[in-house]
Amino acid sequence: MGGSTTRPVAAGGVAWGSPEARWMLTATVLGSGMAFLDSTVVTVALPAIQGELDTGLSGLQWIVNGYMVTLSALILLSGSLSDRFGRVRLFMWGVTVFALASALCTFAPTLEWLVAGRIAQGVGGALLTPGSLAILQAGFREQDRARAIGAWSGLTGVASAIGPFVGGWLVQIGDWRLIFLINLPLAAAVLAIAWFKVPESRDPEAARRLDYPGALLGVLALGGTTYALIQWGAVGATPAVWAGAGVGVLALALFLVAEARVPDPMLPLGMFSSRGFSATNAATVLVYGSLGPLFFLLVIYLQEVAGYSPVAAGAASLPITVLMLALSARSGKLASRIGPRPQLVAGPLLVGAGLWLLSRIGPDAPYLTDVLPGVLLVALGLSTTVAPLTATVLASVPERHAGLASGVNNTFARGAQLIGVAAVPALAGISGGGETGGTADSGSLVAGFGPAMLILVGLCAAAALCALLLPRGRVPRAPGEDRRGSPPEGAGAVRPDAEDTALRFCGVSGPPMRSCPGSSAGLTGDGPSGGSGR
Repeated sequence: MGGSTTRPVAAGGVAWGSPEARWMLTATVLGSGMAFLDSTVVTVALPAIQGELDTGLSGLQWIVNGYMVTLSALILLSGSLSDRFGRVRLFMWGVTVFALASALCTFAPTLEWLVAGRIAQGVGGALLTPGSLAILQAGFREQDRARAIGAWSGLTGVASAIGPFVGGWLVQIGDWRLIFLINLPLAAAVLAIAWFKVPESRDPEAARRLDYPGALLGVLALGGTTYALIQWGAVGATPAVWAGAGVGVLALALFLVAEARVPDPMLPLGMFSSRGFSATNAATVLVYGSLGPLFFLLVIYLQEVAGYSPVAAGAASLPITVLMLALSARSGKLASRIGPRPQLVAGPLLVGAGLWLLSRIGPDAPYLTDVLPGVLLVALGLSTTVAPLTATVLASVPERHAGLASGVNNTFARGAQLIGVAAVPALAGISGGGETGGTADSGSLVAGFGPAMLILVGLCAAAALCALLLPRGRVPRAPGEDRRGSPPEGAGAVRPDAEDTALRFCGVSGPPMRSCPGSSAGLTGDGPSGGSGR
């Protein structure tokens, strides 16, 4: 996909405030915002989907997790693909796949078709979201790059914030299918702008041997594990469930072997030799492994048990995204002064306290007195956690791996949400009417919601313990980095000028990515990232 139109400014030369900058930001914000919006809006529509398609809880889990399986497994391949085939081109392919998948979801006659559409949406999201960052980093002048990424982060964070409210409103005024239908005109606008107004760039020195086996094994590992966990909760330990678990475990083992042997792995295992990197990613898995089940179960509980309307249930979690947008940059600045460890201990504990309060809500659950206090504590805990978490991940690896480290952290977060949504309902005894068909068991939802929240409290407590493995003081530096002063330009979230911009993103759906993982876009010494014609 591509065009032959001329560009007013070559990639790498776009100045902030110019018409070219506005077009580039419009395309990337609309494209990635569409994906972020869809990742949050679907949860609000789950009870309506359940009613029309007559599916049990396992079906609802697949609607959420089908998207997350492919998104989580393919994000790390996106940067290498964009460098090789063209960043705008791959972004446009991602938007196209996402739009076609949205059309399939809109007109899906059965649960199976809807899940297939969600899986395809994950493929599109994995291409377009990191690709939008690569376009900005390769397109803008070096002195304007941080400002552009900050604007992209804030605006796409707004899309995440309004997603549940928009989803509830569309379900309430019309039909759940509208949440997918609205993607089609947005995608058409993005494709038109990208085709005519956004300069192409690629890296002529990009690796020719891409890690396709790693990506395939990643999909199989996540897909097999997810299938086993969801179906175990729905039908018990059947031979099919054991087979799915076996496929997942075997694929994971083969993935680790492949990543240790291939010349250009999408996940260099050597990064985990850094204690800071490993400990922070472990905390990421535990914190985000609690967020996925929280949002999945809370919106269903509020509608099915507490009698909330779709709009009210969608708006219930709005304070989390609003506070994160308002406080994350300040949290990053505080961590740069006192070090990340205090916040990475206190933040998960605040989230856990909020989850404990939510575990006590009853069937009537008035919002202001029962729901909002817990939501606010979760919001404060996440606002305390996400910025220093991202800064520590980026500072714990060499500068050349900063984009990849950011992508790994984001992938771990999304994979943790995927596993959490699959496993926690079953562990809490929440059933959903069998393998196919039937309605969710409201009695088990009432009885199991509290225990599910307490399981999540345990995960958050474990995340705080992981943070204790970090050294005291300032953000830990990667081995070999300059410890006498500031890290080199572009070294990630520890740079003072970047903290207030790139970390303003709302990290509910995943920690903020600072650059496209695996891409050379924006680097000045590791290969060209300049423009080339389509």
